[in-house]
Amino acid sequence: MERYRYPPEHPFNTVRARRVRETVNSMGLLTGAGRKEAAPEPAERIVLKKFHSARYLHTLKTAAEGQWSNEALSMGIGTGDCPVFADMYDYSAMAVGGTVIGAELLLSGGADAAFNPSGGLHHAGPEQASGFCYMNDVAIACMVLAEAGKKVLYLDVDVHHGDGVAYGFYERNDVMTVSLHQNPRTLFPGTGFANEIGTGEGKGYCVNVPLPIGTYDEAYMKAFEAVVLPLIRAFGPDVFVLQLGADGLAGDPLAHFQLSNNTYGDVISHVLSFDRPILAAGGGGYDIENTVRAWAFAWSLFAGAEEDGGLRDASVAVSKQQQDAVAPAIEAVIKAVKASVFGLHGLQ
Repeated sequence: MERYRYPPEHPFNTVRARRVRETVNSMGLLTGAGRKEAAPEPAERIVLKKFHSARYLHTLKTAAEGQWSNEALSMGIGTGDCPVFADMYDYSAMAVGGTVIGAELLLSGGADAAFNPSGGLHHAGPEQASGFCYMNDVAIACMVLAEAGKKVLYLDVDVHHGDGVAYGFYERNDVMTVSLHQNPRTLFPGTGFANEIGTGEGKGYCVNVPLPIGTYDEAYMKAFEAVVLPLIRAFGPDVFVLQLGADGLAGDPLAHFQLSNNTYGDVISHVLSFDRPILAAGGGGYDIENTVRAWAFAWSLFAGAEEDGGLRDASVAVSKQQQDAVAPAIEAVIKAVKASVFGLHGLQ
């Protein structure tokens, strides 16, 4: 994985995964006590085609080899967010492969939790590169798990809406997608409103929780506990797929939340309490230091570490003005999501 790079001026910095590995390895959290590393392998084309079209994969590969076309641009390949560069196909296939290996480990009983910090590429569509993402590893992993007969709960805490996954399963009820993200009126990709709930058999199985600018730890967890926990209990998943984008942390240059990594820790602790296998992936996070700390902290929780190694953040100070602005918006979001989907699951 560490051979591959996005262009140096691009916000998506693949060094994050290497830094996470170095951090948790220095803490002794990659060996012993049931912990291990699994080497990623590039996902085979037949696996990639579970979600992406053959036409798209061909166009992406030929563009990476220097044969760019207008058709590629129509698929989002060659934009500012998704530039053409030599490593884009190989990196993406390797990232998918890593996440799929994690899924296979869960299915075989070889792991209770698996984490690919190079994954979480949740914006890519079946024929669309978008938001720094060329192939959607988490969507493909959800498909692998669902094809094995598992009920999958996909939980996305990236500050951006997990649109590629949400729309990929929009008409299905074997995968429930839940995305908590910044209000789409104020942030890319501009989707993920509370009334986007799926269609047909999938009605009620797409859940979007759009949160206001300035959302802080207490407000985030209030929404999570009021909305997400009841839906998890009602759905009764066999397995979790968790997209751990860390761009909701205070100070991220591309978004406007005010979270500490304690929120990520609290979400993970809640998910762990259901005692189901967990497949986690990285995602966004553009303050490198904060993202590395958050993902290393996440791994320490998955790995059952007794100490956090100083990775846990101090609380982020919240002004009364911020509380006064955010709190009523959170209440409105909770009310809207409950009105949209709770009744469909026998909840009030």
